Amino acid sequence: MNGSGQQSTHRTIERVARESYGRLVAYLSSHTRDVASAEDALSNALVAALATWPRNGVPQNPEAWLLTTARHSLIDHVRHQRVAEASEPTLLLLREEPKEVSLSPEFPDERLKLLFVCAHPAIDPAMHTPLMLQTVLGLDAARIAGAFLVSPKTMGQRLVRAKTKIRDGGIQFEVPQEGELPQRLDAVLEAIYAAFGIGWDDMAGVDQRGRELAEEAIWLVRVLLQLIPGEAEVRGLLALMLHCEARRRARRGTDGRYIPLSEQDSQQWSLPLIEEAERHLAEASSRGRSGRFQLEAAIQSVHAERARSGRIEWNAIMLFYEQLIRISPTLGTRTGYAATVGEANGPEAELAVLDGIDPDAVSAYQPYWAVRAHLLQRLGKTTEAVEAFDRAIGLAEDPAVRQFLLHRRG
Repeated sequence: MNGSGQQSTHRTIERVARESYGRLVAYLSSHTRDVASAEDALSNALVAALATWPRNGVPQNPEAWLLTTARHSLIDHVRHQRVAEASEPTLLLLREEPKEVSLSPEFPDERLKLLFVCAHPAIDPAMHTPLMLQTVLGLDAARIAGAFLVSPKTMGQRLVRAKTKIRDGGIQFEVPQEGELPQRLDAVLEAIYAAFGIGWDDMAGVDQRGRELAEEAIWLVRVLLQLIPGEAEVRGLLALMLHCEARRRARRGTDGRYIPLSEQDSQQWSLPLIEEAERHLAEASSRGRSGRFQLEAAIQSVHAERARSGRIEWNAIMLFYEQLIRISPTLGTRTGYAATVGEANGPEAELAVLDGIDPDAVSAYQPYWAVRAHLLQRLGKTTEAVEAFDRAIGLAEDPAVRQFLLHRRG
């Protein structure tokens, strides 16, 4: 095969790996309850594909080829384990599968079970997101480690421990019962949103790794939506992330400077992403079950209206925040509500809301001090404003945000 043919084959392997990795790992591990072995078997299959497809051509059904090869690898692995008796049920399950399979819509898709396994209460909550990124999307430990600001070795060890917990802890590969579903689904959604947040808040605003992680999180919630299309909060989360992603280009100036939402050029926002977000939000709202992600998406939807009308309906945003506080009274929600009250009802009203937040809780919460600093500046309380700016600047991790605050303080 010539060079261009090899490149085409490699691109095919990359596409198949991205689109089918989670589905194949989920299917294999649901039979063995051993995620690590399933990943190893699929990795062996991908290596075999890189060696044989350029020579023999891409199979008519690449996914089925990978599954068959991975299954054989897994059988060989189980055969060589010393615990032959304990492995016999796994061997029987794997052997019972047809020799040729097709990843058609009828093919069992176990990714939903795998997502719930990754977010199981027995797993360290800090590992929910990394597990999903690796097992469902195939990201390696080094890439995940960079996003979570730990060494690849440390992340690798934590992932191994989590997968051992799944294998040895008797965690079932199953969708939770109806009574357990909301809480477990919340854990899955929180993990996906955490991945998006890490990518969205990348230090420089233009870090390719951050952009890729945000894109992977959107891909992950799209997978979840395919599996459970009737869950309103899944659509709400997708709508929220799409609204945020639509503004990526407008977040920074050409020189890298930070541009707050209120000052962004709305003509730079992505209209197709906004329109898709609105469709998902409308579908979620039609189901009559409001939740945190739907409310946060609704707030972003009102902001997005500025691209069409040129103005912001602060009273509408304030009402959404009031509903959000009732179900999710986080520091971020209360700080955002305070800023909105200031826009709708004036700075004195905003100060009253900020003063109502526990000072100890916000001592290290940077957005609170940034909002307070701007407010005190508007009120002409210069000394207090400078103190608040200094707190916000000291807590800012993003150099561009720090420079923005220094400029405002000056």
